[in-house]
Amino acid sequence: MPDDSQIKDLLNHAKTIAVVGLTNNPMRPSHGVSAYMQHQGYRIIPVNPGIDEALGEKAYPSLRDIPKDVKIDIVDVFRRPDAVPQVVDDVIDLKLPAIWLQETVVHEQAAEKARKAGVFVMMDSCILKEHRRLLR
Repeated sequence: MPDDSQIKDLLNHAKTIAVVGLTNNPMRPSHGVSAYMQHQGYRIIPVNPGIDEALGEKAYPSLRDIPKDVKIDIVDVFRRPDAVPQVVDDVIDLKLPAIWLQETVVHEQAAEKARKAGVFVMMDSCILKEHRRLLR
């Protein structure tokens, strides 16, 4: 796992977070975490084939559907662990720099594949909690 200085550096330099599994349901963790991060100044790009928009941003069915001119700094994943390998493949193919697997989202093999491809990986960790801990 990255150390605090690496996490802080990532969060300080990131501007846009693609949130895989973001919903419009304010009772879901993906919504609350994303709303917090948006309030902190990050642009949130919803990735969910079941919605058209969330938090005032157009939603995309997959990472591959996000326009190429949108620079994604972090891919934040709110999906079951069995969905992670496909997300990792997309991150690697699209040459995205960082993937953040939220609490309880653990897939060691996919995480190792991402690391070997040079992707910054956080796993089983809440981006909101780390932001609050390191940047507030």
